[in-house]
Amino acid sequence: MRPLSDWPMQVRRAIVGVFTDIDDTLTTDGAITDDALHALGQLQSAGLSVIAITGRPAGWSEAFAQQWPVDAIVAENGSVALLPSRQQAHARSVQRIYQQDAPTRAANFVRLQQVGARILREVPGAMLAKDSPGRETDIAIDHSEFSRLAPEQIAQVLRIMREEAMTATVSSIHINGWFGAHHKLSGAQWIVRTLLGRDLRTEAARWAYVGDSTNDQIMFEAFDHSIGVANLMRFAAELQHWPRYLTQGERGAGFAEFAQALLAAREARPAP
Repeated sequence: MRPLSDWPMQVRRAIVGVFTDIDDTLTTDGAITDDALHALGQLQSAGLSVIAITGRPAGWSEAFAQQWPVDAIVAENGSVALLPSRQQAHARSVQRIYQQDAPTRAANFVRLQQVGARILREVPGAMLAKDSPGRETDIAIDHSEFSRLAPEQIAQVLRIMREEAMTATVSSIHINGWFGAHHKLSGAQWIVRTLLGRDLRTEAARWAYVGDSTNDQIMFEAFDHSIGVANLMRFAAELQHWPRYLTQGERGAGFAEFAQALLAAREARPAP
């Protein structure tokens, strides 16, 4: 892993799109910072595709899809996408699309509630995330947002989820579990195919990903142009796959730093 300043200028110029995590990447203390929000707008104005990918629920993400300058938000670790209309930002409507069909989602929802109840019974101190009412295709246990779980409790939650045949991952604030093979990378591939009609697998070298946590590792591994914001280092002992570059700034300031580095390369593009 190298400092962001080592990202070659000529490589940055070839980037056509940006994927970004939300919590502790765009946000600081739970809210998007002004510099990160401005950076999103600058990236989109420069002609780049801008897509947020998060473990947060669809219900929580919908307001941001309406308000933020993004092309889409892929929520619940790849299972559902929120597509804002092309109207003015203050009047945009949002369409939801899913990777799973409605009968599958309904059956899984019942199973998710059963697993959630088991976790609350068996893991002392475990609490469902406060954003749970907005979740459609997964469950989330809070470990660092409004309550704290010790590492051994986090491990116990993960064990239960996996015993129940769920996919499970840990973000900077939640432990997420769901039924299905989707994840952040498959969600990214799905939304590029659906929204842009292109195959991300053949053009991954022209996209960048920005994240901050262990659940971003699948993206760090998949993208040559992967960037961690500086607060990623609090998970250093748990990371197996690292981003290629690291910002100096943390959270929203780190994302803004990344955006300025990318935009500076485009502005310095040689004249034809």
